[in-house]
Amino acid sequence: MVEHIKRDRGDLFGWPVIGFLLKNPAFLFALKTAVLLLFVYAVVYGIVDPGKENLFTTALFWGLFWPLFMVLSLGSFGRLFCGICPHGFLGKYITRFGLKKKMPKPLQNPLIGVVVLVIGWWAVYYAYPGFFKSPYATALLFVVMTAVAALFYFLYADMAYCKSICPIGAVSRGFSKISSAQLATYKSSCGDCRSFECASACPQNLKPFTFNGRNSMTDCTLCMDCAGACEAVSFKLQPPSAPLFKKFAYHKAEVWAFILITAAISISMSFHHALGRSAIVEEFFWVKTARYAQSLFDFGTADAVGISAFLYAVVISVALAVGGMFIAAKILKRPYEQTFYTLGYAFAPLFIIGGLSHLLESFFLHTASDIANGFIQGFALPFGTVEPLATRKDAWLHIFGIFNHLAGVWALVILFGRMRLVEASKLRKTLAYPFAAALILLYIGLNLYKGYVFKTYGVNRGGHGQHRSQTMQHPADGGMVKPTSSAERVVITRHAS
Repeated sequence: MVEHIKRDRGDLFGWPVIGFLLKNPAFLFALKTAVLLLFVYAVVYGIVDPGKENLFTTALFWGLFWPLFMVLSLGSFGRLFCGICPHGFLGKYITRFGLKKKMPKPLQNPLIGVVVLVIGWWAVYYAYPGFFKSPYATALLFVVMTAVAALFYFLYADMAYCKSICPIGAVSRGFSKISSAQLATYKSSCGDCRSFECASACPQNLKPFTFNGRNSMTDCTLCMDCAGACEAVSFKLQPPSAPLFKKFAYHKAEVWAFILITAAISISMSFHHALGRSAIVEEFFWVKTARYAQSLFDFGTADAVGISAFLYAVVISVALAVGGMFIAAKILKRPYEQTFYTLGYAFAPLFIIGGLSHLLESFFLHTASDIANGFIQGFALPFGTVEPLATRKDAWLHIFGIFNHLAGVWALVILFGRMRLVEASKLRKTLAYPFAAALILLYIGLNLYKGYVFKTYGVNRGGHGQHRSQTMQHPADGGMVKPTSSAERVVITRHAS
């Protein structure tokens, strides 16, 4: 076992305060316990007090946990959310006393988690925007998820639920490659190691001393158990998205996560929420399709335009990604699967970086006050109502829109870097590049088109074009009528992206 090591300057474990906190088992245990208690309290609170007056449950899950901490941490330091996840924390102990069976091969596919998230959450969200967003529904959702997770932890070994079934785990594994930090070990200290404390401490049975060689942290959730077991473990800063410019064993579910999440969130919300409040909303093909469908069928309380926008976004995104890569593979004269999954990692920034635009804007418009007021209510704190940090009249909020453009540009840069890993002539790579970038070009073009539409035609002054009663349900891209108080805003359905 390595007891002391001289750390590189960029190793966060060598920074006095951060290193102590990240490597200290007692602190990490206390932190994970506190998050677990918050989780349980919010669930119980949602069941005991299921009405709209309960601000805490929804603020914790749909404000603090997702998307604020989840998206911010993924884009910066990686899967920190997974490291403190209550399910993973409990699972580590449940697995010890479980049956430790090997998960059946049909279930060993993280794409299951991706599909569950896209269909089980986002498809339902666009059809019934408020379905999961009440305190009671939120609490019930996480009760079910916890029960499923506990069952898998008990039945199967090596935290199989986190690797293959968990919707958040399936998404975070791929998107974490955008981050600026990498957990690995010091090769000079591992050469003579025969005890392998880092691997023995890992609840997922991973081998941190192999992460550098593979240029991938595989299923690592940054629980930091290995760091507490051996000094040779490092957590180094690296250039943003560094792994994506190098060779590594591609994972099919990760690429599909990039495509489907971009479609379900970025593209769908541009269709439905952003362009849905323009003055020409009724002219868009997804709206016309929904209107025609409504003339044939009774959708009841379902949002027909939301369903239409979601389906079109998914179909178009998948068609462009698959079709573009197919043409690129033909031009490159390389196998299609190899081309698709090698170059498909370029899609990663579209959501995880582009999503920062809405995330940061929403933080100042309502998320910060929602979280503060939720905790004030949930713990009966002696403070008054916290007002939003900004309103839509504040022009400086538009600065966050730069992340939409940065995401598209960075995706093109990564695609250029990934293209260099393909064996083909420069001419073939040049010709194949725009086809491989088809989904990226859609994302960039859509952002430019939104600006053109609002500059040329303006905003629909009547409210959200598709469903005026939902005007205050969709703060995603502006146009929301500002409630009279922060408390009133919290009880209005908010979206989770």
